[in-house]
Amino acid sequence: MKLDKNTVIGFVLIAVLLFAYMWNGTKQAKIAQEYQQHITDSLAKANPAKKSATDVTQQKIADAKQDSASRTEKAGRLVNAAIGTEQTTVLENDLVKVTLTNKGGRVKFVELKKYKSFDGTLVKLGTNNDKLGYSINTSNSTTATTNELFFTANAVENKSGTQVISYSLSDSSSKPVTHTFTLKPNSYMIDWEIALQNTNQLLTNNQLNFVWNSSTTQHEKSADYERQQMSNICFYENNEFDYISRNTEHKFEKPTNWLAVVQQFFNTTLVAKNNFNSGNVSWQRSTVDTAPELAKVDAYFTMKVNDANATIPMQMYFGPNDYGILKRQSPPEMARIISLGRDLYSFVRPINVYIIMPIFNLISSFFSSYGIVVLLLTIFIRLITAPLMYGSYVSGAKMKILRPELDALKKKFGDDQQGFAMAQMKFNKEAGVNMLGGCLPALLQIPIFFALYSFFNSNIAVRGQSFLWSPDLSVYDSIASWHTAVIGVNHISLFTITAVLTSFLISIYNMGNTPTQDNPALKYMPYIFPFILFFVFNKLPSALTWYYTVSNLITLILQVVIQKFIINHDKLIADIEQRRKNPKVKEKSKWQERYEQMMESQKKVQELKAKNSGK
Repeated sequence: MKLDKNTVIGFVLIAVLLFAYMWNGTKQAKIAQEYQQHITDSLAKANPAKKSATDVTQQKIADAKQDSASRTEKAGRLVNAAIGTEQTTVLENDLVKVTLTNKGGRVKFVELKKYKSFDGTLVKLGTNNDKLGYSINTSNSTTATTNELFFTANAVENKSGTQVISYSLSDSSSKPVTHTFTLKPNSYMIDWEIALQNTNQLLTNNQLNFVWNSSTTQHEKSADYERQQMSNICFYENNEFDYISRNTEHKFEKPTNWLAVVQQFFNTTLVAKNNFNSGNVSWQRSTVDTAPELAKVDAYFTMKVNDANATIPMQMYFGPNDYGILKRQSPPEMARIISLGRDLYSFVRPINVYIIMPIFNLISSFFSSYGIVVLLLTIFIRLITAPLMYGSYVSGAKMKILRPELDALKKKFGDDQQGFAMAQMKFNKEAGVNMLGGCLPALLQIPIFFALYSFFNSNIAVRGQSFLWSPDLSVYDSIASWHTAVIGVNHISLFTITAVLTSFLISIYNMGNTPTQDNPALKYMPYIFPFILFFVFNKLPSALTWYYTVSNLITLILQVVIQKFIINHDKLIADIEQRRKNPKVKEKSKWQERYEQMMESQKKVQELKAKNSGK
């Protein structure tokens, strides 16, 4: 059969269409197969997940049952206290809001009504992880801690403003353990009374073993400063106050009355009125600078209980580090919790307690602005030191007059530093210039500065008090800040800048009173030192840098006024010339004799070296 052209084309088209149909069918089948596989895989993944979730839920139920069984077993004859639901009760007065819990029959946390944290919320002392309890025997073979047991809470009693609540553990016949908490009006101290029946059964060897787990959290602007500089542990052992800051643990081998977990402006203190017999405490600062947690504390104490039915009087303080408040507390030496001078700086504590603090409190009773109080305190301190400062200014004026002659003398001796030093001593003696006249005021500033450093770092009165551009005088006043620290700096304090600039102006002014220096280190140090202060002052409380600024301004004003308007330069020059013509023979002090002997010895050594090098 002969196929024409049209037939051939027709078959070709049919073949193409058939191929296209078969190819499309294969593709659709493949897609359907892949989709089916996807559904199968999804179901395969979903089923284990469901199974896993179910297993987790079942495991949790099993763990809860096991935990419940374990707690029930530990509870022994106090089985009714093994399982329960946590319920809280609140006691409060004008100062604090105390939240107690039936789980452990203890204080859960306390909020201070008159103080706010850096984030605007009330200061809260205590966290959900804090625990305070002790071990008791619940049967002949089982022991439990009170923190694991659920107490029965009684109704709050109000007796003339004093609020009382009691928690008890009950067995089949009695209430062998009772905790009673009492909060008095206008008080930060909570009385905690522990009543125990049949202590020979409840306690092993009649010994009460306390466990206190506590942690502190950030309340100030700088968590790092609060953590590293101000956090510590204080205690009263063997009738003596002590503390640990650098060490991380302490063992109590003698009777201990109280232990305080201290922050910059607040503390939590556990008090045993009849003393703990022994114990130990360990604490660790948080290593994460940005974390709100400051430190963790674990304390263990033992107390001997000899009575069959015993009452153990305890107390807990949740409140501010206010010197007046802590001084009024019955536990001894609690006011020493406030760091007004310790270790190397313990010599400044009397300055703070007997001079600075009373004057500060007196001024603050008349002025509501604490910036003004600091200003007036500074003026008071400068008035006290004025006699010594005046002598310094007179010596400075004399040195300024004599500077041309000292420069000429220095040029004459050249590199002979020992020779120049000897000649300068003779020259100053003839002119009646006391080289130590300018040193004494500087030395006097050291204890005052360290006293004020301790005072403003721990004085809760300036906390939250604003002045000029500073919202809080107890911390640095930041006008600019950034996240990544550069050379240890992540902010700029404006009061620090004013303190540095005024120190720089004093340095420039005083350069005219000293001979020209050839040593670059000595020549430029008066200019460099004020800027080194920036890195020291930048993290300090703005109350302290404001004090330093005012003190520097007073120094500048006094120097200018005394040298320009009070000191008679013509009379001073005439006096110098008269002393040179008629020098008074004055017996040398031992210090002067030793210094001159030392200078003579060094001069001979230099001459000997020069002679040997010339050979």
